[in-house]
Amino acid sequence: MSNDQLSIELEKREVLGKQVKKLRSSGKIPAVIHNHGKESIVVQGDKTALIKLYNSAGKHHPVEVKVGDKKFTTLIKSVEFENKNQDINHLVFNAVNINQKVEADVPIHPKYTDENTASPAERAGLMVLNNLESVTIEAIPGNIPDALFYDAEKLVEIGDHIKASDLILPEGVELKTSLDSQIASVFEPSAVAAANDAAGGEAEEEVEAETDEVPSEGTDKASLEEE
Repeated sequence: MSNDQLSIELEKREVLGKQVKKLRSSGKIPAVIHNHGKESIVVQGDKTALIKLYNSAGKHHPVEVKVGDKKFTTLIKSVEFENKNQDINHLVFNAVNINQKVEADVPIHPKYTDENTASPAERAGLMVLNNLESVTIEAIPGNIPDALFYDAEKLVEIGDHIKASDLILPEGVELKTSLDSQIASVFEPSAVAAANDAAGGEAEEEVEAETDEVPSEGTDKASLEEE
């Protein structure tokens, strides 16, 4: 994982329920820390700082959260977005034990040879569609990688594909996503275009949506709104 230590200072929050709308209008974002089965801690923080933090940490990079005189090692568990402009409305942090394995969603990236920035299939004019943007792994917080990679040089001909089992896993990292989950596949551009025309332009989106992950347990929207 990256050696960059991410941290943020939050303050305890008294505003709950529908009143958080006023909180957001003042440039603050409500959040909550789920603390190892203990009582959750409701907090708030500066909107700009929390957006910057999420952009850097995602759901895989440990974050040190300071609230008053207490510090928590956390992972961002879930984020609620504003429908209109996709601003962050609410965050949930999970406090974690640095010595115990946790699950995290880690982004996936292709790995090319030094002189290339595209797979052999793309260099030949074919199309590579990505089915998954991230996978779930398990590791102690200090071993969670910032990203996982696959060898894009294996994508050569139509029908070639990359599965989760092809990912390069660092030592101490266990893959929880099904090994058979397809990550990327090679298609003939004309075939995708024809399918798009037949499906009203949604064929590519449907291919990518087939392997979308379902939300994790305990992150229902109703609970977020109450907190």
